[in-house]
Amino acid sequence: MSIVLTGSIALDYLMKFPGYFKDHILAEHLESISLSFLVDEMVRQPGGVAANIAYNLGLLCERPRLVATAGIDFAEYRQVLENAGVDTSGVKIIPSKFTASFFVNTDLSNAQIASFYAGAMADAGLISIKDLDLCDQDLVVISPNAPDAMVKYVHECRELGIPYIFDPSQQIVRLDEDGLIAGITGAKALFANEYEFELLQKHTQMSADEILQDLEFGVITCGKQGSKVYKMGEYKGSVPVFDTLIMGDPTGVGDAFRAGFLKGYLKGFDLLLCAQMGSLAATYCLEEAGPQSQCYAMQDFVTRFRTQFDDKGVLDQLQ
Repeated sequence: MSIVLTGSIALDYLMKFPGYFKDHILAEHLESISLSFLVDEMVRQPGGVAANIAYNLGLLCERPRLVATAGIDFAEYRQVLENAGVDTSGVKIIPSKFTASFFVNTDLSNAQIASFYAGAMADAGLISIKDLDLCDQDLVVISPNAPDAMVKYVHECRELGIPYIFDPSQQIVRLDEDGLIAGITGAKALFANEYEFELLQKHTQMSADEILQDLEFGVITCGKQGSKVYKMGEYKGSVPVFDTLIMGDPTGVGDAFRAGFLKGYLKGFDLLLCAQMGSLAATYCLEEAGPQSQCYAMQDFVTRFRTQFDDKGVLDQLQ
């Protein structure tokens, strides 16, 4: 089975505000809100949902296939991903544009305010799943991207019989009801955080049970409360967050979780064990500044995993 990651490639501009956003928001004047935050720090990091997942899977000794669009400034970033073990041959360069950019400001409580410039990502619809020479043993992840591209990939995967994981997250508000319903009902699995899962219910007029009932698995991440795992609509259990040694930056933590989970899934592990692997992968990301700053060896991953979870020796397969 090969895993194909579609979605955004971006450059992340990460800023830190030395206060709390909530202290400067007047609830009674939300209709005329006008805010500016003077930040103490800013760094530029490689990012984007698909690229972040790919980078983390590379750390976990997979060679994922990244299929996305990037701009004329991608050469250095491509080398970073290749060095991490990512196959970037599926990245299409849009010569007239720059790579997408993500601007995020994080306060002392890890609350975030963000903006996203699509750049080359807007042309992701130029890529077709039909050109990738995939079979029904492969797996496509459809993560946040240009909305038209996400809808296109869903329909192409369904037409070709290629299993896919639907991970619409930030683009839920940009996809229409039909696009969301098509993505869910044809999917092998779904990733979402708890807020996004509520949005899915609102925008599709589907209940939680209706969304989850036909999925091989559904994973709902719940921030500090960990994650919840479902199989064919049946609740299988919750997994706590992994203990953090030092608090870094939350950007990309959900992407790292997905990579850890997918590594276990590709190995055929129990779904709760997959979620535990996701929990540790997420913590490695949280302890660093930016979504692709963490680096670890597989042996280190397994050793640390066993300080909190009992895999009953299953992870010996990874070493």
